Amino acid sequence: MYVTETTALTTGTDPRDRVEAIDALYRFALGQDLKDAELFGSAFTADATLDFRPAAARWGAEPPVMTGRDAIVTTILGSFTGRVDTTHQVANPRVAVDGDTARLTALVEAQHLLTADHSAHALLKNLYDVELVRDGDRWLMRHVRIANIWYTGDPGAVFG
Repeated sequence: MYVTETTALTTGTDPRDRVEAIDALYRFALGQDLKDAELFGSAFTADATLDFRPAAARWGAEPPVMTGRDAIVTTILGSFTGRVDTTHQVANPRVAVDGDTARLTALVEAQHLLTADHSAHALLKNLYDVELVRDGDRWLMRHVRIANIWYTGDPGAVFG
């Protein structure tokens, strides 16, 4: 369920909540790019889920849903560190806040290149659907669902 309401950014929500919710996705993206487990992990609740199946289905892959912050960090950084270089760019974020929960929709362009051979690459434009919860002054992602809009290159070379 994507954030499409025209009032999502204007109705009585403290703007800091929207900024902090988006920052969770920024931590997710930059943490991957820097291979920084602490920064990457700081984006998630301990019981988070990450569902990459809708994106991977576009090229015939069937990954499992990742469950738990530690498993997400270990799986993603473990499969990329020393093998895949990434850059992520977040665009068009929309946030709807409801008390201590929020929903975030954003486009993320993710460039993946094999470290040993940058000619093997995949450029993905993905649509993120994220459920977040408040954790003090910051927001954490509880559920992340990633759908692919388009890609170029060979995702199989990067993701296996």
